[in-house]
Amino acid sequence: MSDLSHKKTPALTESLSEASLGTRPQSKITAVRIWAAVGAAILAFQLYVWIRWITGPNFERVPQGPTEPPTFMKAILFTWTAVIIVGLPIAIWWFIIRPWRRERRITLDGMLLIACGLLFFQDPLLNYFNTWSTYNTWMWNRGSWVQDIPGWVSFGKPGAMMAEPFLMNAPGYCFVLLCTMLGCWVMRKTKQRWPNINTIGLIGVVVAWTFFFDLVIEGLFLMPMGLFTYPGAIQALSINAGTYYQWPLYEGLMWGGVQAGLCCMRYFTDDRGRTFVERGLDQVRGGFVKQQSTRFLAIFAACSAFFFVFYNIPAQFFAMHQDPWPEDVLKRSYFLMGICGEDTDRPCPDPALPMPLTNSGYINHDGQLVLPEGVELPKNVPLERGK
Repeated sequence: MSDLSHKKTPALTESLSEASLGTRPQSKITAVRIWAAVGAAILAFQLYVWIRWITGPNFERVPQGPTEPPTFMKAILFTWTAVIIVGLPIAIWWFIIRPWRRERRITLDGMLLIACGLLFFQDPLLNYFNTWSTYNTWMWNRGSWVQDIPGWVSFGKPGAMMAEPFLMNAPGYCFVLLCTMLGCWVMRKTKQRWPNINTIGLIGVVVAWTFFFDLVIEGLFLMPMGLFTYPGAIQALSINAGTYYQWPLYEGLMWGGVQAGLCCMRYFTDDRGRTFVERGLDQVRGGFVKQQSTRFLAIFAACSAFFFVFYNIPAQFFAMHQDPWPEDVLKRSYFLMGICGEDTDRPCPDPALPMPLTNSGYINHDGQLVLPEGVELPKNVPLERGK
């Protein structure tokens, strides 16, 4: 259930005002309607891209290549995937079905479980302009939907592209809720320990906590077990620099920002357990289903905004200012996703090379410019000179 230890009273005041002044017009624009409209647009876009991916040529496995992952890596990845797959229906029962049977409603945590799961769509967007993070293609995948996203720039083609380990990540994102609940517990304990701490101080505590938590989960657990890599990380700002499990400090700030946003949204609720995006929910007419759908879309929009603003926007900067990929990654084909390396004619992203666009040429391993079929170099037009 949502943390209600830090309640406000706006909703109660709003309800009393409505009771004394009468029901407000249904056409009034409220915060929840705006957020819900944004959430509906995001969800429609995600479904559009996913349908294009599943029905198009990019729904194809990216193979691991000639390199075989170590046995320990296979064992851990297989076990962890199985735990997540088994855990998902348990989480659905605990956070959605169980509260529904008791209270005949979907709680905030149930909404967050679904909303966090849908954030899976944004997971590969950090490589929008240039690839700087890769997944282990030994795991089951069908490529990903990135090449079907309008304007996508990074190189990719069927069988060689950003590959999402679907069985791990699709259900795995639902468990971001558990990380959010843990962050709220830290905020609650902090408030108990220092009752006079203000809102800014409490937000600072959760930001510091989420950075440390991401360091442990990603830097010390998920990356050494070989789930994914940040080969393009700036090594001077990374822990374990030069290895396949190098962890950039700014990753902790970016994902920590996302997680902190989710924690704050769940923690800072009003006296009715509603988040800031649910203001005006009582003015939504049309029955229980419409009201709850509006509520979910608003919550989903906020979660998506946290991910996009705190993570995927700054990630583009680091993608375009990356360091050369370490040899510890370049020698492991299961981390290269077929987009670059020895068995291709493309070197992996490097600051010494120009960043190719979707329809531009690229420099091959021999230093030669390779142009797309049917494309010619632009002509050098002589300048008009005075006589």
